[in-house]
Amino acid sequence: MQTLGSPVGVADCAGHCLQSNFCGSPPSGLSHSFVGCSWSWLGHLLFKDFVPRAPLSSSRSATLLTARRLLDSLQEGAMALDGIRMPDGCYADGTWELSVHVTDLSRDVTLRVTGEVHIGGVMLKLVEKLDVKKDWSDHALWWEKKRTWLLKTHWTLDKYGIQADAKLQFTPQHKLLRLQLPNMKYVKVKVNFSDRVFKAVSDICKTFNIRHPEELSLLKKPRDPTKKKKKKLDDQSEDEALELEGPLITPGSGSIYSSPGLYSKTMTPTYDAHDGSPLSPTSAWFGDSALSEGNPGILAVSQPITSPEILAKMFKPQALLDKAKINQGWLDSSRSLMEQDVKENEALLLRFKYYSFFDLNPKYDAIRINQLYEQAKWAILLEEIECTEEEMMMFAALQYHINKLSIMTSENHLNNSDKEVDEVDAALSDLEITLEGGKTSTILGDITSIPELADYIKVFKPKKLTLKGYKQYWCTFKDTSISCYKSKEESSGTPAHQMNLRGCEVTPDVNISGQKFNIKLLIPVADGMNEIWLRCDNEKQYAHWMAACRLASKGKTMADSSYNPEVQNILSFLKMQHLNPDPQFIPEQITADINPECLVSPRYLKKYKNKQEKGCKKQMPGYIRDLITARILEAHQNVAQMSLIEAKMRFIQAWQSLPEFGITHFIARFQGGKKEELIGIAYNRLIRMDAGTGDAIKTWRFSNMKQWNVNWEIKMVTVEFADEVRLSFICTEVDCKVVHEFIGGYIFLSTRAKDQNESLDEEMFYKLTSGWV
Repeated sequence: MQTLGSPVGVADCAGHCLQSNFCGSPPSGLSHSFVGCSWSWLGHLLFKDFVPRAPLSSSRSATLLTARRLLDSLQEGAMALDGIRMPDGCYADGTWELSVHVTDLSRDVTLRVTGEVHIGGVMLKLVEKLDVKKDWSDHALWWEKKRTWLLKTHWTLDKYGIQADAKLQFTPQHKLLRLQLPNMKYVKVKVNFSDRVFKAVSDICKTFNIRHPEELSLLKKPRDPTKKKKKKLDDQSEDEALELEGPLITPGSGSIYSSPGLYSKTMTPTYDAHDGSPLSPTSAWFGDSALSEGNPGILAVSQPITSPEILAKMFKPQALLDKAKINQGWLDSSRSLMEQDVKENEALLLRFKYYSFFDLNPKYDAIRINQLYEQAKWAILLEEIECTEEEMMMFAALQYHINKLSIMTSENHLNNSDKEVDEVDAALSDLEITLEGGKTSTILGDITSIPELADYIKVFKPKKLTLKGYKQYWCTFKDTSISCYKSKEESSGTPAHQMNLRGCEVTPDVNISGQKFNIKLLIPVADGMNEIWLRCDNEKQYAHWMAACRLASKGKTMADSSYNPEVQNILSFLKMQHLNPDPQFIPEQITADINPECLVSPRYLKKYKNKQEKGCKKQMPGYIRDLITARILEAHQNVAQMSLIEAKMRFIQAWQSLPEFGITHFIARFQGGKKEELIGIAYNRLIRMDAGTGDAIKTWRFSNMKQWNVNWEIKMVTVEFADEVRLSFICTEVDCKVVHEFIGGYIFLSTRAKDQNESLDEEMFYKLTSGWV
């Protein structure tokens, strides 16, 4: 017997009493029995489908009144049922509580939701419940436990897998980041922490007017293992010493100037190609960006190191393993900053990650060139890359020259900040140069005949446990091949050795004081690379053969119009390194504005000190400093006539000519190997290296690569080359995803071309680098 007070009894009674008086039936799928929402059907019946068949009698009116009272009691019961919490944490009506922490207000808010509520609805309920007048448009939900942003607002909580135990944060997507530029200066930038790092870096570079942002990325600050842990206050004070004063920079704000696409032949020149100064007022550099109100000189103008103590505080890798450990800090370009545990106000390093610099043009890239110069300068001063003594003095002389011109340029810019240029004339001039192909001389002989080189060259093929040295051959260089004969008289016969240099690696090994002019060739073969050394007798011979080798590696011959300029560039580069091996005269009055401790790496300062101590135990105070200064000033005579931009470009080119340039090291264990070795990644090859000496064991070119993949479970990278050659290794101290991204990144950069006039293909980059996305 069902009682009238029970929900089922009320439903049955009301249904029985009213069914004969009202047209209409329960909604589809509902019976007269109570199934959780019979009162909803009663309300629907009583108030929406009321169609009396006949005038109501007094008895039937009483029945209707009774039904309405029963409905009210049912609603009260539903409200009471709504507050009943089940053992699993859910409520009897199917809802559950979701906890959200609002970071801006430091408040925890609880919302009653169901799994079918979409993310946008959750945020709407949250804002309504907060009842705070504020612009919430930049806010989004962050799931700390899963380390993911809930950016797909049309997805439901069930689709994201969010349940009652989830703790969400309602936080701004743009947060402050302390960004250290390649010139070691810090700027405060608001960055989108929900964007992928690749997109965030693109926005930052757009703000700074740096073209080709695909060459840069973000790096976590390396820790110096030789120093003890310092207190946070000490770290902050060290950073603040380099902090830049200025307004907050927000990528994407205002109509920021940016260069269109990868390359555009109709771009208007923005900078003076002579000194890198802006052709129009500062607003042309940064548009309405907040940076235009600050000090734009921090980006386009080099700032000299003011104190040797600053250099002494910097981390200097002592061995190749230390260099490899620095590369552990590269962020994953396919994930956001928050997903990689980057906190607000954290310091990150903005660096050129890929050593493949595309289309460096002084008319558009004054900031990019300066930051590239700064990264090269610090790499040499911090001994991240090896160089000879002559090269170090040349780099020091170029630094000194650039510092002087930078001060002069800054003063001239302040005095002539209102100068303007006719953009139409500038564009027409640039178009004229483009159409004419620059000032190049064409000789009929270049078309009808291909020049050749023929001379006695010493050749050496290094092998393990070999005691043999260089052997002299009569060598002829024709097209892209070198043929070696035992003597000049045998040159009409079959060569003893023949090498095709197309696709090879060409590395200089020069020591001016030691009269060493070597060319190192890595020639691609089926199972890797063959190493060949060529030794020239003098600078002139070296310049011609080096230029021919560089062109041949690109598939070009000496008939190409760039051959003679390349020879002259090599000769001028060698001339910059000329030094008197033992200067007898040191001027009494050394220029006061030169500080050798800030221009030369600590190793060479120590080397000079030891050399003088061995030669003469008692020296006057400051003698060693004056000696180094005299050498720098002597080297400066070779570069004194260069313009500011030319000096920076020469510095970058000299950096690129160093044997170790462009190789990123990682500690790895190769399949079948018993000890840890190094894997080096360059723009066009992989190198297996000895961890102790840095010597190349084997080299594989990307041009011979068929595919590469990663076993994410065992963290093994496998690269397959032509002729069934396979390379497999495990990265021991870094996520293999970093190595995978370097390989895919260089493949992506190799697809760029000057005839492209389109935006960056982000999706292609992610396909090549992200692996699992």
